[in-house]
Amino acid sequence: MSNRPFRKISDAKSRRREIKLKNQPANVQYPVNEERPDMDRLCFTGNGGQTQRGTGPRHGWVRGHHKDGSYCKEMPKYINAGSFARARAAEVKVMVKAVKKKSASCHLFSALPKHMRRRAMSHNPKRLPRRLQEMAMKLREKSLQGAKKKKQESKKKSRKARRRHGNLLLEFNRRQRKNIWLETHIWHAKRFHMVKKWGYCLGESPTYKCYRACNKAMSNHCLLQDLSYYCCIELVGEEDKLLASLAQLTCKETGPSFAAAVCLSGRRQGSVVVYKAGQYPSHPLGPVSFLWRPRTQGLNKRQLWIWAHPTLKQDLLTELQNVCDCSVPIIPLVVPVALPAEECPSEEMMELPKHSPVIKHTSGTKRKRSCSDQSGPPAKKILGDGTRSPTTPVTWKSNASTTVINDLTMEMVRYRLIGPLSHTVLAETLEAATCCEIVDKSVESSFWWPEHCKDEGMMNLHKEQSENFHILKGVYSAGEIPPGTVLGLNVDDPRVTLPTKKVKALPSTKQAQELDEKVKQFMLNGVSEHCCQSFLWDRTVRDNVTENKIPEQEMNRMRGDMLVPGSRLWPIPLQGRVPVLLVHQPGKQVGHEMNTWGAGWDILLPKGWGMAFWVPLVYRGVREGGLHMTLKHSQNKSAPNFPHDYPDCPAGVRFQEEQEAELMDKFKRRPPAKRTNYIKLGCLAPFRCPWKQLAEEWDVISAEERKGRSESTDADMVMEEGATLHQDVTSTTPQRFSVLRNRKSLRLISGWCRPTTSKGQRVCRLGQSPPLTQSAVSSFLSAHSMSLVWVRLSLFSKGKPELHGMVCVPTPEDLKLLKDPQCSGPLEPTHKDHFKSKLKRSKKSSDTGEKVQDVTPITLKSSSTLKSVLGLWPDPLPRITSHCSRVTLGWVTQGDFSLTAGCGEALGFISVPGLLTTLLKQPMEHRGVLLLRNPASLHYRFVKANVEV
Repeated sequence: MSNRPFRKISDAKSRRREIKLKNQPANVQYPVNEERPDMDRLCFTGNGGQTQRGTGPRHGWVRGHHKDGSYCKEMPKYINAGSFARARAAEVKVMVKAVKKKSASCHLFSALPKHMRRRAMSHNPKRLPRRLQEMAMKLREKSLQGAKKKKQESKKKSRKARRRHGNLLLEFNRRQRKNIWLETHIWHAKRFHMVKKWGYCLGESPTYKCYRACNKAMSNHCLLQDLSYYCCIELVGEEDKLLASLAQLTCKETGPSFAAAVCLSGRRQGSVVVYKAGQYPSHPLGPVSFLWRPRTQGLNKRQLWIWAHPTLKQDLLTELQNVCDCSVPIIPLVVPVALPAEECPSEEMMELPKHSPVIKHTSGTKRKRSCSDQSGPPAKKILGDGTRSPTTPVTWKSNASTTVINDLTMEMVRYRLIGPLSHTVLAETLEAATCCEIVDKSVESSFWWPEHCKDEGMMNLHKEQSENFHILKGVYSAGEIPPGTVLGLNVDDPRVTLPTKKVKALPSTKQAQELDEKVKQFMLNGVSEHCCQSFLWDRTVRDNVTENKIPEQEMNRMRGDMLVPGSRLWPIPLQGRVPVLLVHQPGKQVGHEMNTWGAGWDILLPKGWGMAFWVPLVYRGVREGGLHMTLKHSQNKSAPNFPHDYPDCPAGVRFQEEQEAELMDKFKRRPPAKRTNYIKLGCLAPFRCPWKQLAEEWDVISAEERKGRSESTDADMVMEEGATLHQDVTSTTPQRFSVLRNRKSLRLISGWCRPTTSKGQRVCRLGQSPPLTQSAVSSFLSAHSMSLVWVRLSLFSKGKPELHGMVCVPTPEDLKLLKDPQCSGPLEPTHKDHFKSKLKRSKKSSDTGEKVQDVTPITLKSSSTLKSVLGLWPDPLPRITSHCSRVTLGWVTQGDFSLTAGCGEALGFISVPGLLTTLLKQPMEHRGVLLLRNPASLHYRFVKANVEV
């Protein structure tokens, strides 16, 4: 008995006790004595709590206590031996299982008392008691085997081994098996959101907030972008044969071609839209930019570089091989020293050293790996296309002529500087190459620059190019330079003049005044033809510069040896000269607003020198942009972006399919109750633009209107009969839509739309154009009935256009709302979702077994699709032009609030027959006014359509 004083249990404690003991076995009872709980005594029971005392068999424990303090003396009436034995056997089984269960890694120590448990026993099993040593040895062997197996499966090196320079390079090469890395990939990966597109790993947008800063840089200072993912295809051959072959891919109606006189001389860079051979205006491939090498005396062959988007490369290369008849591939020789893009070098490509060197170790120093230790050549970073097999041909020749096609993808680095002070950034970063004062002409050098300095004519050309580059410092804005100007230059290694901290490059007023006359001549005449020469065109020079580049480690050692920290390295090593090519990029060239906005320069470099030029450019205060800013740059220039805005090209079709799948997946990830019901909003295709169906419907509408007018008007019957017959003839041929790129036709439509400013307030002065009459429209549509036209839409009031917004025709009642300055546009009435109600009725009929008649034209296939995508119209789509209360003309492909224009602007395509039909019916003061509605909105907004040429 306990000597504790009497204490009554509180109600809360009794309740907690009951909750704790409610799950106890049925044969154990705990009746509590409220007066003396500590006086309870354990008794035995065998059947449901019946107790016994004395010498009888002990069947179980029970607290049998009466209020008067006496114990119960009742005996069980009977005992069932079978049930009793089974109950006890189950309890014994549970106890044995609990004892043998290994609940933790230290299960052996659970068999020992706490005072005997030691950490050293886990390392030395002999410290355990003898009865546990055998079990501990078995468990240790099992754990060692598991660790060894896990190590063999992982095959992961230690961090120290992975951080070695050779292993870092092997890992760098291995990770480019699927997607190519640019030379600035590591720099971008630390600061940008990376995306995998077009076979490359590219930076999409910075991780920090800089959208407004990047727009400000494009307008006032400089924005830097890495465009090295653009593919370069080189054509070498006779000029006449090259021009004859390339003429099959272009048409003069769309603008200057490869044979333009200014571009053919090599002084300017040109751009053109390429089509399949002899199939203009249908089957376009996409836009390309080209650059001719200036003519060289004594050489009949010409050299041409064609720069194309990676999605366009394969289609363009196939067409060039066909028109140039270059179908014979040249298999490159595999150099055994170069390592493939693998995790570790193979044994077959390695050569064992003939003599193993003896390495002496001094006391107190750690043994370091040396190059002589390794059994193979040192690892090299793969420069260029690391995803391409070494045996893949990159050169094709012709058996009938001397024409040769070379694939120079990733053989050069291309940076783009956008902004009015981009030339100032280049002038601050680059310095013309210094001449080698002491050059022994009798000794041949392994570097290209000393050999170049031996030629007096080459040095005179270098001095003239340096003077032209010096004149750039006096130019106020990059937009004042002739568009497409090309300047060849040899520069010193920019790492030599790297500033100690970031500085913002600004123009010098003093130099501008000193070079005033030379700047005016430069702005009028540009660069002379012989100053456009560059050693970057020579493959041998490019390879020499790449192989002999000074490593960053050696450059840092040279900086450390300088007597004054931060001073310029002198003398500059002989291999520290680089040939570059500066190409001017014109800004906005269409329309009558913000001319030359977004102008800048492109700098072409040999491969391997990407980071050596990137970091010095960043240290001049530029902003860095990714793919997102490329799209915004083209949007502010009112120029279509490839492949986003080329729906009639194969690359544009593939992009639209990928974009639709991406937007559809994003839509499906939302809960069904939180998804936008586009059927109720009257939006047939919120994730794509059915251009072909739009062109076909407007072709039929315009044909019916011309036919109806010809029947009602006797005077115009003869004139309209020819157009009707023409329509009947063209309808028998397969219809294919195309984008209108004929410059003459675009100027005509632009005059009929009456172009205005971005806000539609002031009429711009244009040349006299033919009046907009029914006869002029009929003759125009006879050639462009299935065409789309690129337009810029400017909002009259507030609002932000979005992707795939609908461009519609305003009604006469809508145009009356323009008089009210507070009204921004009409509203679309809400549509009824017939598919949702039909699905409910079909589900109800399947439950009751009744047959319900179809209300809407929907197939079983589309109804099954709607179960997973509720709120979207199934295929095939109904008539898209007359689906809403306003007639649809086209859709938006780019839309956002423009920080340069100060209002919402959208870019997209509309049907040519629909636009001309609308312009004919509109009054002169409201001509060109349309409606724009976002996919997730019922609100129409007034916009002004501008066709800029």
